[in-house]
Parts: sequence; structure tokens; C-alpha cells
Amino acid sequence: MNNKTMQLLKVAFPFTIPILAGYAFLGFALGVLMSANGFSPLITIIMSTIIYAGSGQFIAVNLLTAMFNPLGAFLLELMVNARHIFYGLSLLDTYKQSGKKRWYMIYGMTDETFSLNIAVKPPSYVDKNWFMLAITIMNQIYWVLATGLGAIFGSFVHFNTKGLEFVMTALFIVIFVEQWMKDKRHYSAVIGLGVAFVSLLLFGGKNFLVPAMIGIFALLTLFRKHMDISVANKNDGKEVARIE
Repeated sequence: MNNKTMQLLKVAFPFTIPILAGYAFLGFALGVLMSANGFSPLITIIMSTIIYAGSGQFIAVNLLTAMFNPLGAFLLELMVNARHIFYGLSLLDTYKQSGKKRWYMIYGMTDETFSLNIAVKPPSYVDKNWFMLAITIMNQIYWVLATGLGAIFGSFVHFNTKGLEFVMTALFIVIFVEQWMKDKRHYSAVIGLGVAFVSLLLFGGKNFLVPAMIGIFALLTLFRKHMDISVANKNDGKEVARIE
């Protein structure tokens, strides 16, 4: 590992510490849950490496132990992870400048990695694209290690795992609150909450997710020019919204 790589990791690592803490708990819980349902630590590690989707993996535990229904599994995972469509759209211009690195960065994008990559501005002497790549790689390493350790622990220690699935819900709540506190303008958050609430009333708890995602996408696209959807730059001591 050369000096430039070490310097890059030293710069990026402090920003990933909150993700490390969250993934350590969530990943460990997932590993224990996988083990409790009869999956070996190796299968857990492979799943975390290939699928690498926290909420999707928690759901996959039930899907893999339920009746074979590939279409239902596909639709359920699509609904749960459809939010990544919006992440991808907001990073189109950014990732175009990343060259071949963008392919792994697209694959490795999670809620937490997305939040860091759009919110954190690296020092001027660090290339932004390499910085985002380092964050993406480190976050996946945290997740794979945490789930693997949880699976190993769960294979030796057995206890009641009821309720462990709620950790992903807790994480999403924390991320939402954190983003709300950081942003001065809450247009996208209000749109998300409003559309989700209306969809819940109209379609019920089991069917509201897809209509909500479609509605949020439509409104964000319609009002995109009027919202601050990226990190605010500071110009002359004042924050200036920048649209990307």
C-alpha cells in the first residue's frame, strides 16, 4: 500500500466512523439472525459481499426460509430498494467524472455511503473521486466484517432473535433525523413524508410503498429546479444552493 493510498484512507476514515458504529451493530445483528435461521457464516459473508443491501438482506432471510416465490421476492426487494433510483439520479453528473471507478461506486452505494458522498467535502489536496471510492470501499468492508462476526458468534451462542429486524427501521429513522438537522431547507423531506402519508391512507400499509416512490419521484423531478438537492456551497460567507 503506497503513501498516497495511506493518506487517502487516513483522510476518509474519520468520516466513516459513524457508519462503522452503525454497521457494527446492524451487521452483527444480521449475522446472528442468519445463523439462527440455519445459514453458515460463509453464506452470510457471500451474501453481504454480493447483495450488500442491509434492508434487502434482512428481508432475504425470510424469503430464503419461506415458500419458493421468485416473482414475489423480486417485487418485494424492488419495492424496498427502489429508493436507490433517486440516489442514482442525483449522482449522475458526479459519477460521470469518476471514470472506471464509478462502476464499483454504483454497486457499493448504500443509504449511508450516499449520505457521506453528497454531504462531505474532502480537503483540497484530495481528489473527490478517489475520496468517494475510499468511503465506498471502507463502508462495505465494515458491513462484511460485521455480518461475518455476527454469524460466527450466532453459530456458537443461541438465543431468541425476535425483534432484530427492527434495527434497520431504527437506522433509517436516525439517518432521516440527521439529514433533517443538517439541511436548512426540508423540501425533499417534506415531500417524502407527505407523499408516503397520503399513499398510506389511500393504499394501506401493505401496498403504499410503490405508489409513494412513484409520487416522490414525480414531485422531485417536477420541482427539481426549485430545491437544493446537493451540498450547499459557501460564497462570500453566505450559503448558496447549487443544483446538480
